[in-house]
Amino acid sequence: MPRLLGHKQPGYRKHRASGQAIVTLSGHDHYLGPHGTATSHREYDRLIAEWIAGGRLPLTESNDRTIVEVMAAYQRFAKGYYAGSGEFDNMIRALGPLKATYGRLPVAEFSPLKLKAVRQQLIDSGLCRNEVNQRTGRIKRFIAWGVENELIPSAVLHGLEAVRGLARGRSEARESEPVKPVPESFVDAIRERVSPHVWAMIQLQRFSGMRPGEVVAMRTIDVDTSGQAWVYTPSRHKNAWRGHQRKIYLGPRAQAVLGPWRRTDLEASIFQPREAEAWHREQKRLARKTPLSCGNKSGTNRKSEAKRRPGEWYTSRTYYVAIRRACIAADVPVWAPNQLRHNAATWLRKEFGLDVARVVLGHRSPRVTETYAELDEGKAAAVMAKVG
Repeated sequence: MPRLLGHKQPGYRKHRASGQAIVTLSGHDHYLGPHGTATSHREYDRLIAEWIAGGRLPLTESNDRTIVEVMAAYQRFAKGYYAGSGEFDNMIRALGPLKATYGRLPVAEFSPLKLKAVRQQLIDSGLCRNEVNQRTGRIKRFIAWGVENELIPSAVLHGLEAVRGLARGRSEARESEPVKPVPESFVDAIRERVSPHVWAMIQLQRFSGMRPGEVVAMRTIDVDTSGQAWVYTPSRHKNAWRGHQRKIYLGPRAQAVLGPWRRTDLEASIFQPREAEAWHREQKRLARKTPLSCGNKSGTNRKSEAKRRPGEWYTSRTYYVAIRRACIAADVPVWAPNQLRHNAATWLRKEFGLDVARVVLGHRSPRVTETYAELDEGKAAAVMAKVG
């Protein structure tokens, strides 16, 4: 039977007054039949299995649960299911307005009009139409998970499916601007405003065309340095859940950037925010004008124990935030790291054709045969060994 990882499993015990077997799940007692019988043990196993599958929520009628109760269980599930990707953070952002507006509402009362009210909040916040549709879709996905696990009545999902996505030109939501390459001058302008860690990631994207989520996830163990072109095979990437393998080819320029950053701890993240934070603090200390004998002896006025400590790896979001802050400080238009991928795509397609660009960037088409894909991989590796 399923076990609780990191949690003590509620015990099978005897209720002395009645002689019944009993188990307490989420504060609710459940009687299982005469203590010590095979029937009571089977009932115990059944309840435990359902309780775990249901996110450790009380085994009550789904109509009685509130949205925040189901959301808490879903977040525990999503944190494991989407581990290693940015989708968990995307889901949390999507569920935020739902929690704030209807969190205490019985989940059985969540209706299409209420979903549209949450969607209107997203529109009013200034999000583009595509992002509004994506976040609305994530809310539906949360409801579908609740129905799958019998935490939400199926009629709720059935009603929400009638809420169609916003169509182009038929809503108040603004349309998103096409993602374009970032001018190289805007990239170079922030070099002195970011840590060496962030600048190395920027350079690697410029030279290889990898996604932001792929560069922040780099580990030494994932990079094969045996060939003329190094091959980086991310342990997690956008299409990993589909069973696709992603190969990123690193040529001489990318190798020169990455080489000094490789670690003896092969499974550690190569680019670590806590090291970047230490670098920033050291720069502030070196730039200090008043003598250390005046005021804070450490050379900085920052509190030694920050409320939120930097982690051991960047996320796509924290990587973007670092670039955004640098753009503002350098007084250049804010650009996103995904635009660097468009820079590489534009150049590769112009110089070497669509086929090479497609494979270097990790794009897939169902119409391309496996033989053709293998041929392209060889071409891509040869090209990147010379220019990447």
